[in-house]
Amino acid sequence: MWFDFKQTIEFKVKVLLGIIGVLSFVVFWHVSAHWNGEISPIFPGPKEVVTALYELFFEREFIHDIGSSVQRIALSFLLAVAVAVPLGVLIGSFATVSALLNPLVSAFRYLPAPAFIPLLLMWFGTGDEQKIALLFLGVIWFLVTLISDVVSNVHKDYIETSKTLGANRRLILWTVVVPASLPGIVDVCRQMLAVSWTYLVIAEIVAATDGIGAMMMRARRFVHVDDIMAGIIVIGLLGLLFDLLFRGIYWAAFPYLRKTT
Repeated sequence: MWFDFKQTIEFKVKVLLGIIGVLSFVVFWHVSAHWNGEISPIFPGPKEVVTALYELFFEREFIHDIGSSVQRIALSFLLAVAVAVPLGVLIGSFATVSALLNPLVSAFRYLPAPAFIPLLLMWFGTGDEQKIALLFLGVIWFLVTLISDVVSNVHKDYIETSKTLGANRRLILWTVVVPASLPGIVDVCRQMLAVSWTYLVIAEIVAATDGIGAMMMRARRFVHVDDIMAGIIVIGLLGLLFDLLFRGIYWAAFPYLRKTT
């Protein structure tokens, strides 16, 4: 049956349904853009956006903007992971660390990252440091919280068994808690990387000379909506590629979970 709870479908069917979904969206977009028989300058159709993409890549060296944005995303996210994983593991493992740091982390989680832009401009200027710092702040607090939740859900029996066998705290942390949490940590990182991409345009609208967001801001100045929509599509495709990369890492690193995910 097509609509059954918790059903499994073949990979070929998944791909076919995905293609149908994308094509349906493109058709709806095309019909909406040509609804009055002519193209609106503020709502171009798929053909116009594809033409804009071609011009961006082959006439305006858009690939350099993409490279700058990917570099900022990658560096900021790696820094966030380097800070969040140790903190999240400690908070999720030890109640005293949780009591000490959780109130602070929870408070910062509710602060919008763009609110820090004036401070970041004063501290770091208008260079890449400011943009990387904003992207870092956009995900770090959520990463810490989600990773600590994953770690805290490690089955208590594993820890008690390790204690019974004579393992000390350090050994339990590195040989029981961390390995048991690692699949969840990788999955959390995959999800939070998507959030990092949502902050990209915000990070690149302030005094940026390169990057996808900077290109979109230049296009807004000259009302080139097709370029703006092309930039949005590129961000979406890049985010999808990074998501597939994390899924590949998950699949390769945890083969014992392939049948259950």
